[in-house]
Amino acid sequence: MTTWLNMSLQDGASPIMEQLIFFHDHTLMIMLMIITTVMYMMTTLLWNKHTSRFMLEGQLIETTWTIAPAIILVFIAMPSLRLLYLMDEIHNPAMTLKAVGHQWYWSYEYSDFTKLEFDSYMIPQEENQASTFRLLDTDNRIVLPMNSPIRLVVTAADVLHSWTIPSLGVKTDATPGRLNQVSFSINHPGILYGQCSEICGANHSFMPITIESVSANQFINWVSSLSE
Repeated sequence: MTTWLNMSLQDGASPIMEQLIFFHDHTLMIMLMIITTVMYMMTTLLWNKHTSRFMLEGQLIETTWTIAPAIILVFIAMPSLRLLYLMDEIHNPAMTLKAVGHQWYWSYEYSDFTKLEFDSYMIPQEENQASTFRLLDTDNRIVLPMNSPIRLVVTAADVLHSWTIPSLGVKTDATPGRLNQVSFSINHPGILYGQCSEICGANHSFMPITIESVSANQFINWVSSLSE
């Protein structure tokens, strides 16, 4: 989760998020090189007192500053398009989770299991404990196995919502009457936090998302305990 004075992205908890962080750093380095070059040229022009009649027009430099940006854009576009296709790819899922947005809570259904569904509300501030996070923890967490491809199907029952987990690189709109799907895989065990990212009414800030990532054996035990 994000922390105080954190100036960078959250640590990636999925392969896609790690790739997004690499792409962010890659693009930032290109921007840094462009800014450095432009600042150097501007400083040189301001302080240089010499003039040259050969610099009044020059086809070579005009050709260079036309082609160079196109080449730079290719170096940005290629990894960007690759990531777009990877994010849209739905791999063979190990399980399917359905999320339904309501005002102002989430409902979850584990489609591969019989009658495994629950509502997830934010823990009220007066019930918070030392181990819980204000506005982020829920009474019923989503439990998912790590290192398994998960298909998430998202919809809404009333107004527009958005199911978002920043550390997974997942942000999917929940639209009434429509199903949106996304695929992700969690790299390691832990607790991941997110929130609704679409303004959906008065209590928009109070419908968090909490995922608990566990091993496959722990997930099977959790499902068995709910079925008893």
